[in-house]
Amino acid sequence: MGTQAFTAAARDLATRTPIRWLYWMIMFAHPHPCALLRALLLGGALAACGASAQADTGWSASVHFENDLFADSDQQYTNGIKLTLVSSNLTSDFRDRRELPGWARRLIPYIPFIRDKGAARTLAFSLGQNIYTPQDTAARSLIPTDRPYAGWLYFGTTFQTRDADRQDTFDAQLGLIGPYSFAEQTQDLVHRARDLAVARGWDNQLRTEPGIVLAYERVLRWRLGGEPRGLSADLLPRFGGAVGNIATYAGIGAQLRAGWNLPPDFGYSVIRPGGTTAVDSLRDPDADDPTLARPRGFSVYLFAGGGGRAVLRDIFLNGNTFRDSHDVDHEPFVGDLLAGVTVGYGGLKLSLANVLRTREFRGQPHDHRFGSLTLSYAF
Repeated sequence: MGTQAFTAAARDLATRTPIRWLYWMIMFAHPHPCALLRALLLGGALAACGASAQADTGWSASVHFENDLFADSDQQYTNGIKLTLVSSNLTSDFRDRRELPGWARRLIPYIPFIRDKGAARTLAFSLGQNIYTPQDTAARSLIPTDRPYAGWLYFGTTFQTRDADRQDTFDAQLGLIGPYSFAEQTQDLVHRARDLAVARGWDNQLRTEPGIVLAYERVLRWRLGGEPRGLSADLLPRFGGAVGNIATYAGIGAQLRAGWNLPPDFGYSVIRPGGTTAVDSLRDPDADDPTLARPRGFSVYLFAGGGGRAVLRDIFLNGNTFRDSHDVDHEPFVGDLLAGVTVGYGGLKLSLANVLRTREFRGQPHDHRFGSLTLSYAF
């Protein structure tokens, strides 16, 4: 494709209504989107929130990738990717216009956990995409007994407060399902690059629909023994839920960690609304001041956990909200089991996990497995 043709195609794409929706979602969510873009692309993260962020804490970024090819399959929840940028600690009163948009400054006083005294507070921005396909991706026709083809492209804004023993997360995701999620193009690109067969039924995917998810989650840390800078173990119970046209559910779970130099963060999370976003490997878990930095060092630990959720709605199974579409009956209770390992040094951390997810809809032939990988860096 020549330069002029590429430019014309990009201009045509930018003028399409769903792309404008996504653009305005990002503009609405952040007070200085240009500064945010500069932070994401050029590494000038401190410029996004200005000098009011506390100087003794840094920004962090992570890349979270999930795919069922790790489990030698290509179906169901087949791929997820999420890019996250987490701010330095925000000012305690949340009044600085350089940190937050006006709507957020007005909303925060009504969120009780955000106002907890003595807790570190951060703001995170995420961009992600999830891809879902039926089991038989060679068929061109719709498969009524299997899940729909679907994609979810979203932008997320996350508020978090945390101290040594508790983390609260409020997450708002806005995005699009349907052809403008670009799930088909993403999957085709990866499959062709790996010389794999492409899915043939994308013409049957869910139709374009704007989506929103509001999620809350609380994670606790119960220390089970050991030394913070030596061998130790902890247990991380959690509970929360989400509401929106994309997903509505309530969930609980727990995670056990054991190893050397456990970071005082709140465990590993698969890609989900309200999941952990902080890359908090430099905080001192025993400090009175939760923003106090700790020396960078080597850490390695194993983790295992599980959780369940009571599902009221899942658009990727129940179909479009406002129009007729392919749908299947979702299971009212879905569980996840995961186990993995994390290795870190300084601000750099790599986590690998294997996830088992129980059947999500009636008629699904078996449970689903996928791999989850996260690379994060605190700077």
